[in-house]
Amino acid sequence: MNVGRRNPAFLFSAVLALCSLVMFGCSKKVEEKTEAPNSQIVARIGNDVITTQELDNEFRLARVPVERRKDPALIKQVLGELVTRKYIARKALDAKLDREPATLLDLLRARDLVLANAAESRDLAKKSSEIAKADIDNYIAKHPLKFADRQIATTEQITLPANAVSQALIDAVRDMKSLDEVEQKLTAMAIAHARAQGTLNSADVSPEFFSLIREKRAADNVFFLRADPNAIFFRIDSIANQPLQGDDAVKLARQALQIELLKSEASLATVEANLAAKYQGEYANIMSAQAPSAK
Repeated sequence: MNVGRRNPAFLFSAVLALCSLVMFGCSKKVEEKTEAPNSQIVARIGNDVITTQELDNEFRLARVPVERRKDPALIKQVLGELVTRKYIARKALDAKLDREPATLLDLLRARDLVLANAAESRDLAKKSSEIAKADIDNYIAKHPLKFADRQIATTEQITLPANAVSQALIDAVRDMKSLDEVEQKLTAMAIAHARAQGTLNSADVSPEFFSLIREKRAADNVFFLRADPNAIFFRIDSIANQPLQGDDAVKLARQALQIELLKSEASLATVEANLAAKYQGEYANIMSAQAPSAK
């Protein structure tokens, strides 16, 4: 017998078994810990309990305002859903579904996601607290169409699912000069759509696109915009100045800077992770290969 090598399937099973033992050991310790005081228990399902902390966490995840967390109807809904989930989870544990390889991998993945999100939230909160008034003022000055020169266009528009927009549709409506023509083509192609009045905020599109709209806003010009999950064909009825100033401007600028920070932190984490990773076997070649250039 050759004991110097191991079957890959055996090694995989061994790793899963080890992880399963670790997670089972952790869950067992949790189950064996001292039960929460009665004052903190809001429900019992067999041997399991639901605590006030768990219920508060459900409200937090659902983004329920603190002042609404005593609403009896809301408590009934949220607590009922939590009880059902606990009951089904206990059935899964009793059936030892947490020992199955696929379920175990899902649990490990869920743990990683929770920890990664917690780390990102902590870092973002720290960075956000460092946003100075000068940063906000600078952002407002650099984006006039979002603030001092903000404009709102009233439109007539046809909305359809973005995934219904094919190259064939784009080619078919390319030279059309009215929404009536576009609507007729959509109907002929059996594409679901809705026609209504709408608005377009200069803060929500690129400055280049909004400038194009202002230049070619004649009634016989039809514009197209993707706004996932929808796509919109529209024409402009009017454009009015609606500056955004004061506290509302500061709030929007801070939110925009926070989004930029989040994207920056995510990009940095990706770079650092790839530098730390040591890819093995064929994956080393795959991960080191350059992506094909766009044609």
